[in-house]
Amino acid sequence: MSSVGIAAIAFALILGSATAGMGLRRALPEHHLSGDSKDVIKLATALVGTMSALVLALLFASTRQSYEHTSIAVSRMATDLAQLDRVLAEYGPEAAPLRTALRSELDPLIDSIWKENAAGRPTGAPKPHDQTVLYMIRSLTPKNAMQSSLQSRALQLSTELTEIQLGLASQLPDSISTPFIDVLILWLMFIFTVFAMSSPSNATLITVLFLCILAASGAIYLILELGSPFDGLMQIPSDGLRSALK
Repeated sequence: MSSVGIAAIAFALILGSATAGMGLRRALPEHHLSGDSKDVIKLATALVGTMSALVLALLFASTRQSYEHTSIAVSRMATDLAQLDRVLAEYGPEAAPLRTALRSELDPLIDSIWKENAAGRPTGAPKPHDQTVLYMIRSLTPKNAMQSSLQSRALQLSTELTEIQLGLASQLPDSISTPFIDVLILWLMFIFTVFAMSSPSNATLITVLFLCILAASGAIYLILELGSPFDGLMQIPSDGLRSALK
């Protein structure tokens, strides 16, 4: 399910729990919500609220770190692509077909990582092994020490590109554990139920609760978006890779 769908479900569930809390306020006897009972309810709510804040902070820190590492890997790919193209240009006219092949492999490489964006486009047949850039670099026959050095550097860059591509392409679309989100939503439902039943309902209370529920759902949405760096609103752009060979 998409991040928007999960956040919308969370919003609906938490809003429903707050509405149920308002109903409980009218149904429960007054002594259930005053005196020692009120103090215990406040302590329990504070405990669950602290745990919810901790889980939110941990999830955000984890997904943010993963997002930044993925963004760095994409930037490294763009740099390696530009360097590989420059090395092949310095090699000489013999490497001109490799530079053409490198550009022809760029779109399939991007589509293998940004799978959601490539879902509606037709996919061509994969190239034979002997027509890949890495194989063609290995097939070069250096004529002097400089070309030999450039071939070694091209092989290193091409191997690094392949490793990064395989790592990003095999990355799961959603790295966040579903039970964490489920438990977090349950805790938020409990918290807003208690908030709604702790005071008689009025326009100000309803407005504040609605905005707080919207903010909590938005936080869940942002965490889910950070956990899916190659699709959605906060996806890492592929423009750097596309412009690397221009």
